[in-house]
Amino acid sequence: MPFAYYDDLSPDEQRVYRMSDGVSALRVREPAALSPLVAAVRESLASGERRPLELATAKLSDALCTRLDVATVRVEVLEVRPSSDEGELHGRYTWEAGRRPRLQVWMRTAKQARVVAFRTYLRTFLHELCHHLDFQLLELPHSFHTEGFFQRESSLLQQLVPRPMPRGGATRKARARGGKGVADDTPPR
Repeated sequence: MPFAYYDDLSPDEQRVYRMSDGVSALRVREPAALSPLVAAVRESLASGERRPLELATAKLSDALCTRLDVATVRVEVLEVRPSSDEGELHGRYTWEAGRRPRLQVWMRTAKQARVVAFRTYLRTFLHELCHHLDFQLLELPHSFHTEGFFQRESSLLQQLVPRPMPRGGATRKARARGGKGVADDTPPR
């Protein structure tokens, strides 16, 4: 079911929306090989130092883009999230003709300037990277927030930071369906 803004889109934009919504996952070649890069992002974020976090995030970004066969994006990590009455800005993706695309992500909360949680930071980074992938990999003329978009973001997160299997193998849901060792990998939103 499309989000509410779908009805406000032009017929061409609705077609792009449906195309985006139809792609629910992106498969990264050898995602386990990226574990050291993910660990470096986690460690850099925990240090609270912006520059090492920016370098670690850029390395992860470059590796993901390489594995997905798309051009790399310039990564910029900023300190405290900007905020307004509408909320906090977590990240931004911009692409201007003739310039290298830029992905920005903020590492600290707006109100108390605390370093954000690792999964929150990584999900924000992947969210912005998904906009880049919409243009570069899926070759969409627009990057809409569709259910498919959020599923692609989750698929990347799951490949980079797999949730451990619950004790005893399969989850209760999986056992009820007759599955073996299938974890419910739908992250909370």
